[in-house]
Amino acid sequence: MNSSDERRGGGPAGTAEGGRAAQLKHTGLRPGWTTGACATAATTAAYTALLTGEFPDPVTITLPKGQTPSFALAAEELTDAYAMAGVVKDAGDDPDVTHGALVRATVRRLPAGSGVVFRAGPGVGTVTRPGLPLPVGEPAVNPVPRRMMREHVAEVAERYGGSGDVEITVSVDHGEEIARSTWNPRLGILGGLSILGTTGIVVPYSCSAWIDSIRRGVDVARAAGRTHVAGCTGSTSERTVVAEYGLPEDALLDMGDFAGAVLKYIRRHPVDRLTICGGFAKLSKLAAGHLDLHSGRSQVDKGLLAELARRGGADETLAAEVAAANTGLAALQLCAAAGVPLGDLVATAARDEALTVLRGAPVAVDVICIDRAGTVVGRSTIA
Repeated sequence: MNSSDERRGGGPAGTAEGGRAAQLKHTGLRPGWTTGACATAATTAAYTALLTGEFPDPVTITLPKGQTPSFALAAEELTDAYAMAGVVKDAGDDPDVTHGALVRATVRRLPAGSGVVFRAGPGVGTVTRPGLPLPVGEPAVNPVPRRMMREHVAEVAERYGGSGDVEITVSVDHGEEIARSTWNPRLGILGGLSILGTTGIVVPYSCSAWIDSIRRGVDVARAAGRTHVAGCTGSTSERTVVAEYGLPEDALLDMGDFAGAVLKYIRRHPVDRLTICGGFAKLSKLAAGHLDLHSGRSQVDKGLLAELARRGGADETLAAEVAAANTGLAALQLCAAAGVPLGDLVATAARDEALTVLRGAPVAVDVICIDRAGTVVGRSTIA
């Protein structure tokens, strides 16, 4: 899960603060920084040194939601050909396998017009299979971290008179060894870790603390008189439901991976309507009956996706391709190309599973599936 520890607006006077930020605050856990934020800080410091001869230490960056954290440099090297800076990842109180890893960025000038080019250094993986948000052959530096690095390169270039045409090689010390503890090898990301993050912030949780925070979020919404709440798997899905329904802050529940916690508590403390919004692959797990959507505790059932595709008109050849797809996204893309509405079918199956868990509680439910960019790729009707 990714979120912000920044305080945000609450409900009406007399009610406790609600929303995702209040949930994080309630857990009492310390947030940390994503590998994407660390790589951006390292890139900013390295490019600054390449243009000025001096490394800023600490180096300050701006995250997608406007926070401006500073990072101390743990490594630096400057030559006529390149500059390298390194930042140690602090994951806060999250049990993250990359906590303490040294993330390095090596920046080299490129000819005018080249733009920003990304390379995978030691410990950063390369995409070898389709179905991920990056093309095959690209370094596993995800889209939001790439955007952050490009934006900071442009800012440094404007400030110090650079062209902004650079090659950025991101590496992680011992990253290939650390990656063996992740799903990267199974997903076809070989050679190391992925550089991740949509907000730059790692939101930590213990299961008990986060589930308790979900319950508090429901209580706050009910106390504020909210009749429509949304369980969101992260910040992107939260933005989607706000855009779709204009829900206020205190109607948003950061359920993360704990879909079951939302459904079971709302079963005992009903609201008129619940919208569940999250990534297609994650919600396909709910469709399969999983109430804990964490990648370490449930996996995408591509056999179920194939069966749903058949119901949507897929022939046996397409169904077999879906069953053999590398990722849920790859399965979705196969079906989209064939005109099979797999996103809607998954959303409907997830809604039906949610209704089963609610056991007849007077709650209307709809489900929205999104891709990584927040585009709606499937939705159910309200039932």
